[in-house]
Amino acid sequence: MSFEKIGLSADILRALAEQGYTSPTPVQSQAIPVILEGKDVLAGAQTGTGKTAGFTLPLIQKLSEDKAATKKHKLRALILTPTRELAAQVAESVQTYGQYLDLRSAVIFGGVKINPQIAALKKGLDVLVATPGRLLDHVGQGTIDLSTIEVFVLDEADRMLDMGFINDIKKVLALLPKKRQNLLFSATFSNEIKTLADRLLDHPVPIEVARRNTAAETVEQAVYRVDRKRKSELLSFLIGSNNWKQVLVFTRTKHGANRLAQHLEKDGLTAAAIHGNKSQGARTRALASFKSGDVRVLVATDIAARGLDIDQLPHVVNFELPNVAEDYVHRIGRTGRAGNEGEAVSLVCVDEDRLMKDIEKLLGRQIRSEVVEGFEVDPSIKAEPIQNGRGQQRQKPGQRRSQGQGQQRRHQGAGQKQQNRSRRADAQQGDEQRPARARAAADGQQQNERGAQRRRPQNTQGQQRPQSRGNANARPQKRVQRDENGDPNGNTVNADNSNRSATVLADGNHSTRGKYNGGNANRPKKGQNAKRQGQGANSNKKRRSGNANGNGGGNRRSSPSLLGG
Repeated sequence: MSFEKIGLSADILRALAEQGYTSPTPVQSQAIPVILEGKDVLAGAQTGTGKTAGFTLPLIQKLSEDKAATKKHKLRALILTPTRELAAQVAESVQTYGQYLDLRSAVIFGGVKINPQIAALKKGLDVLVATPGRLLDHVGQGTIDLSTIEVFVLDEADRMLDMGFINDIKKVLALLPKKRQNLLFSATFSNEIKTLADRLLDHPVPIEVARRNTAAETVEQAVYRVDRKRKSELLSFLIGSNNWKQVLVFTRTKHGANRLAQHLEKDGLTAAAIHGNKSQGARTRALASFKSGDVRVLVATDIAARGLDIDQLPHVVNFELPNVAEDYVHRIGRTGRAGNEGEAVSLVCVDEDRLMKDIEKLLGRQIRSEVVEGFEVDPSIKAEPIQNGRGQQRQKPGQRRSQGQGQQRRHQGAGQKQQNRSRRADAQQGDEQRPARARAAADGQQQNERGAQRRRPQNTQGQQRPQSRGNANARPQKRVQRDENGDPNGNTVNADNSNRSATVLADGNHSTRGKYNGGNANRPKKGQNAKRQGQGANSNKKRRSGNANGNGGGNRRSSPSLLGG
């Protein structure tokens, strides 16, 4: 069957021909006619089988047929995706296939400035591709109106739930008109997906071209057994000895991705890391360099398991197995796309035996396993619990991260970003505009330095003097290592608002000393310094004995820790 026989317009066929597409994939041939009829769809297929074109082609076809609405460019279609990379890919597909149609489209997601997005929305759009968080940001600012949506697409619905977006999805659904066409596309299915489909879809037409939760047959899978500490070494060996030119490597954590990329660079392999802690600009540049061949190895977390569409990507490596077996299907689905052949390799240590069994149970078959000569497994190494990078052990088979966990992680990330912005803003301001707490700490540091210089007598013998004149057996004072603000515990206290700062002696005694920027508390009287200088060594010894009224104390002073008490 060709695209012409499923009812696509000449303008869309022209765009497809320029991209080299002449016949639809199985999921496209089933989904496109149903969507053109205006029915709801629940579609599931293996990743890399053309699901994106399966809904974008009929979507732009339907919108272009309404000439009157097209001229107004009111927002009529909303496509919701879980990740920025996937949103960018879907938006590119809409623009490519609809380049000869009078349609406007845009993509909005976080990590970039919001003002250009607001400007695009003001000009008028027909199709909007968005991630949930940034979409709700625009709704909160009143820059977008969802009441005119005619078609709503939820892409990669399973990943959306994995990432804890269920509450955001509910908020978006509440803003949409009740009468609309709904399309739900997912690579895998679970009970949560079924529950969401029952709420979202109205008598949907199920479309499934292959058995659920399976990998493409064009992907050759292999497992290499290796000790956990030799994984990096084995990966470099496999890439170099097999002369792999383009390799996508998946790790379990963000810091693990950074470490592995650095290790590969030291081994002479050009590598880059892409994960959630990277800015959107850095992620885009790394992906572009990987596609162009400037970067040989792209190390990624599961954020890249969806939305990375790289033509004829030959190799995918699971440096660490995912905690959820379904994510394995999405990872290896980056290769073997559109009928091309690909290779998926997993480096498995003793810690991951249970994860490997879960994956094989999901796939319904065993994966070929072998050991590379020189990297034999040490049987004396015992299995250790697997952490996911946030102090939590791996999930049970089939268990997904709860909604609350996903929301909490995103809120924690937002709070951390706000703290970072506040710190940068404080650093850019002048001393007079800095927070009072920071100014107090700086004043306390300067005062401690002045007090130490004034009160510490010169010891010409190079020896520590006794703590008390009346105690001949007193031990010499220990020199305490302090931070830049004079605190031996590394916890600098900030001065209070009474222009007096509390200090603690190295032996634990407390003292108070008035500031010299206001007030006369404990201010030295005129001529007092000269009198002290003429009192001789005995007077110096007396002043060095610590007491509670702040007149003595040869000890170096520091502010007490508010944390330690």
